[in-house]
Amino acid sequence: VVDEHVVQAKPETKNKNTHIVKADWFWYTIQAGYANEFDYLFADYLESIAHTPVVDRRDSLPVSFNKRKRKRLSQRTPADGGGTPLGVGKRRSSVSDAGLLSVSGSFLDCTVSPDKHESSKKNALPESAKPSVEQQQPAKTQSMRHNHFMDFFHTESNYVGILDTIVKLFKEPLEEMVENENPLLNKSELRSIFGNFLPIHDVHKRMLDRLKAIHSSWSEEVLIGQIVLDHRDDLLKAYPPYVNFFEQMKETLVQCDVSNPRFHAFLKINQAKPECGRQSLQDLMIRPVQRLPSISLLLNDILKHTGKSNPDHKKLDDALKAIREVMTYINEDKRKTEGQMAMFDIFNDIDNCPPHLVSSHRSFVSRCEVTELSDSLSGRGDPLVLFLFSDTLEVCKKRSRVFNNVKSPNTNSLNLTRSSCATTKPYKHVKLMPLSTVQLVVNIIDSPRAFMLNCRELSQNAKDRQYSFNIADEEQDKLLYLKSLSKQMAENACRTDAGHFLINSTADEVDIDVSDINVGTLSKAFKIASKTRMKVGRVFSFNKTPSKLKRTVSTMMPSPFGSTQSLTPASQLAQMKLASCTNLNEVGEEATDSNGSSPSSSAKLVAPMSVQPTRKNKNPPISIGALRPL
Repeated sequence: VVDEHVVQAKPETKNKNTHIVKADWFWYTIQAGYANEFDYLFADYLESIAHTPVVDRRDSLPVSFNKRKRKRLSQRTPADGGGTPLGVGKRRSSVSDAGLLSVSGSFLDCTVSPDKHESSKKNALPESAKPSVEQQQPAKTQSMRHNHFMDFFHTESNYVGILDTIVKLFKEPLEEMVENENPLLNKSELRSIFGNFLPIHDVHKRMLDRLKAIHSSWSEEVLIGQIVLDHRDDLLKAYPPYVNFFEQMKETLVQCDVSNPRFHAFLKINQAKPECGRQSLQDLMIRPVQRLPSISLLLNDILKHTGKSNPDHKKLDDALKAIREVMTYINEDKRKTEGQMAMFDIFNDIDNCPPHLVSSHRSFVSRCEVTELSDSLSGRGDPLVLFLFSDTLEVCKKRSRVFNNVKSPNTNSLNLTRSSCATTKPYKHVKLMPLSTVQLVVNIIDSPRAFMLNCRELSQNAKDRQYSFNIADEEQDKLLYLKSLSKQMAENACRTDAGHFLINSTADEVDIDVSDINVGTLSKAFKIASKTRMKVGRVFSFNKTPSKLKRTVSTMMPSPFGSTQSLTPASQLAQMKLASCTNLNEVGEEATDSNGSSPSSSAKLVAPMSVQPTRKNKNPPISIGALRPL
């Protein structure tokens, strides 16, 4: 398998039965499960290249040929005929790489083929039949307004060509496969990738038709800006859904590409086609995000070279404002959409969160980690998190890291505890305070990070409550956060004076104790560290709970004082010191030792079990057979 874009000569093979095929054979095999190698022979491809005219060779031209062609075109002068081809001249920084693509999507369509150049030389008029220099001058010179319009026209043509390529090579074939028994993507995945694409395609096709009409009958008084003004509402409807969910679309595309080998092969096959210009589907799908800023810069250039007496000057100015309004609306709508998506994530992270927190008219604003100084919410010194929304404030407790607290190093229970900890939500709901109930935000000026909220209760005859906090996040600026909070309160109350809700005060005036903020935090940190060390030590200690066999063996030890002369089993058993019984001989020895008349150990004799008296006992002695299983 060779890459026809890199390899220019047929490699040699040792075996005559070896088939040298193009890279498309590999990807078609992955997609369909089988591909006939005779349809992708590299030798047939080289033969077709050798017998195909240069003007028709758009697909898979060798790299060296492209270099020679670009060098030959760069040496041409405008006098050679045809002028500067599209895409060879100076490129605009505002126009993306899509400007190099023609309507068909190929980079090579931007250049003038050598055959056309030769035919232009043959059809050239003799010197006597050529018009004079004075007659040629008006045809060569064009106004800067016309030149910038041509930039707008060509980039719009290239952009619509890219959109056509996405529809014809990717969207429509994938939708046709859904009707078959073995589709590459399901309907949900297709809707996630191409659901917001068609409205953009339709509006730009209509704009291109209007631009083609102006291009065919150009005059300095044509109204270019009117085209944008007529499609302003369509642009406003088409672009926000695409831009807002572009990241989700890209994530779905990447996930399908990684998890589905057949879909990956489908993308590789189309990427090698000339219409894509060797670009992936992900690279092509980002073009709509870049198009509106490019149009804004192009219209600005046309406006600069349009006189104020020209009727199109006012239209272009209004069109430029319309494009900027569309981009502003897209950014604002994107910010709201991201805030709503963040609200769903926050709701899923809070345990026992009120369900009415999620609302279509509510959006997430900011987050701040604090420590409670009062004792009205969770407790003084408890870590809290304040989630500020557009019309409410969610107060929740930040849970510390959960450790395994089992006393046995059993791996099953350890794995069970880890799995349960993984599903534990990081926050616990404490209180949901509507911003309408927050009357004042008090900045404690004698503390660098302390502040207070003065709130009124919704119930009747209820006293106002004060909740004081200390900002725990060192990167969070207190004054900026308090201003953002008071601003959100003013917007919720439909007031313009946000400073009315923010006042300064000392800790003594509002009766807040801030003296032990640092000491309390440090002591609590040491306490948490001590508890953590004890829990970790208990989890990973393997000497706390020995096994049953070890406990049984450790309770039975041979006595070093017993006699080894006896050959009877009774004497051997008597010499074993058990935790549950006492040797009577040792009791007797201790008794005689205490009286001072102890016989010698050599004179002491132990009667055999056969002559010793026996009597029934509720606790019979342990036999050797009972010890064998142990």
